Amino acid sequence: MIKKILIANRGEIAVRVMRACREMGIASVAVFSDADKDALFTKYADESHRIGPAAASQSYLNISAIIERARQSGCDAIHPGYGFLAENPEFASACEREGIRFIGPSSRVLRLMGDKVAARREMQKAGIPVVPGANECAAGYEQAREIALEIGYPIILKPSGGGGGIGMTIVETEEALAQALEHAQAIAGTTFGIRDVYIEKYLSNPRHIEFQVLADSKGNVIHLGERECSIQRRHQKLIEESPSTVLTSELRAKMGRIATEAAGWVKYEGAGTVEFLFSEGEFYFLEVNARVQVEHPVTEMVTGIDIVKEQIRIASGLPLGCRQEDVLICGSAIECRINAEDPLNDFVPTPGKINGHRPPGGAGIRVDSGIYESSTIPPFYDPMISKLIVWGRDRNEAIERMRRALFEYVIGGVKSNILFHRAVMENERFIKGDLDTLFIESETALIDDMKRIAGREETLQQKLPCRSVDKKKVAAAVAAALAYSREKV
Repeated sequence: MIKKILIANRGEIAVRVMRACREMGIASVAVFSDADKDALFTKYADESHRIGPAAASQSYLNISAIIERARQSGCDAIHPGYGFLAENPEFASACEREGIRFIGPSSRVLRLMGDKVAARREMQKAGIPVVPGANECAAGYEQAREIALEIGYPIILKPSGGGGGIGMTIVETEEALAQALEHAQAIAGTTFGIRDVYIEKYLSNPRHIEFQVLADSKGNVIHLGERECSIQRRHQKLIEESPSTVLTSELRAKMGRIATEAAGWVKYEGAGTVEFLFSEGEFYFLEVNARVQVEHPVTEMVTGIDIVKEQIRIASGLPLGCRQEDVLICGSAIECRINAEDPLNDFVPTPGKINGHRPPGGAGIRVDSGIYESSTIPPFYDPMISKLIVWGRDRNEAIERMRRALFEYVIGGVKSNILFHRAVMENERFIKGDLDTLFIESETALIDDMKRIAGREETLQQKLPCRSVDKKKVAAAVAAALAYSREKV
């Protein structure tokens, strides 16, 4: 069994992994950048070590420095969390060379799944339906034009080596193709180091549905049901839930079986997610996220299975802790990603110091957070503050509970997108489960709804206002009090 784990990440996911370690009696080691020296995860870990400057390229993406810290602290495993190096095959290879267990799939699988075109081809070999499109990257405009004409507009351009929706570009007409192709290639080159872009048919009003899978080294593969992730902005997920309102029990069983077959085909080990697009009654393979997902707590809430613990068990060479027939979906869960951003100003990030923090509580509420009062949301990384997850006996109760939790949530010092989430929870289409990946763009009334909700003044944020402390005034008051006490003495 693994004895000591270095968590090569930060924020709420670092705390999440450390919690699993503490429950399992495993020592945890944090690595942090200069920007995170006072962050919660550095205090929660059994050990904490500086990894580099604030820039991610010199800290959380510094493979050699992370490996060296793992060796120096005597770790026998590394958990990469999500983002940063979580799906980097070179990082997994470095761990393999050093004899350190990488808590995730092998570097071979990461390399295969990280190339989206290669993953498409592999899934086709396994007989899994994929979105109509090309099985090779477009070499230039002329080839892109031929592919687009063959599959028909609208199309979507996707970076071959990318993830998280970055660089995806929808093209409606041939006249827009040249500029869109250059744009997508530029973003791919800057973000992922390779300009390769492939083309798929853009499906009308698709839903984004993913299946959580677990696979051990003994050949056992199971799924833990689906998550609906259609509430997105610029291909970035904001709200996730389980189960999906669109799947019947028969369709759920079919998609779950295909998800496990996909994982088994590539000899996957660990926790991962097989993602699908669902449109007009049909589903198509999208990609494999070869890591723990941001939204994994949604599945944990409806199944009772600790996905991070299962990751650690699998990496330790143990079999899965449950069988497919043991997996039961109970109730409904919803997750809202709470970000430091201004939803009334095009969601611009709002990093800064937290000067008031009161998370919600009560039955069916979970908050995965990496902050505390007086901590700082730095401008160098994703502006996530926390993840708010609720459980209800059914979807209606989950929505009602989420409304209550958002009412209770107090975050002072920075703007957050809580107002956006409140508006969605009151939206009639959302309540009916009428979702697709263009929900936010099509629901133009959301901005007015946010303003209306803000005007009602019924949140604890407004009833219990958080005010920043004037340090100069406090220091002056303390000095005056000391002077007064000395005079009395």
